Amino acid sequence: MSSQPVSHHAHELPGPALYLKLAVILGIFTIVETATYYIHINETIITLALLIFMVCKFVIVVGYYMHLKFDHSLLLAVFGFGMAVALSVMLVMIAIYGNY
Repeated sequence: MSSQPVSHHAHELPGPALYLKLAVILGIFTIVETATYYIHINETIITLALLIFMVCKFVIVVGYYMHLKFDHSLLLAVFGFGMAVALSVMLVMIAIYGNY
């Protein structure tokens, strides 16, 4: 049995500065999401805005904090499929039970 050397494809992870920027962006998204509760505009616009913020936050957290941006693309596909299913279920529930 021959032993092959294990090659770990080292990749450069982002530094603390990028994680701080991403944390600030996530914080701003959260503030804006919370502020939508207090503004009085069309519910459809608020719902679409919240769904867009949700997807953006998902991409940032999964891509950078879970390091999927640097992993095998199959893992990204698994998480992307899960997000697509969750988003589809939410849109169907909004269509069925929404008061628009």
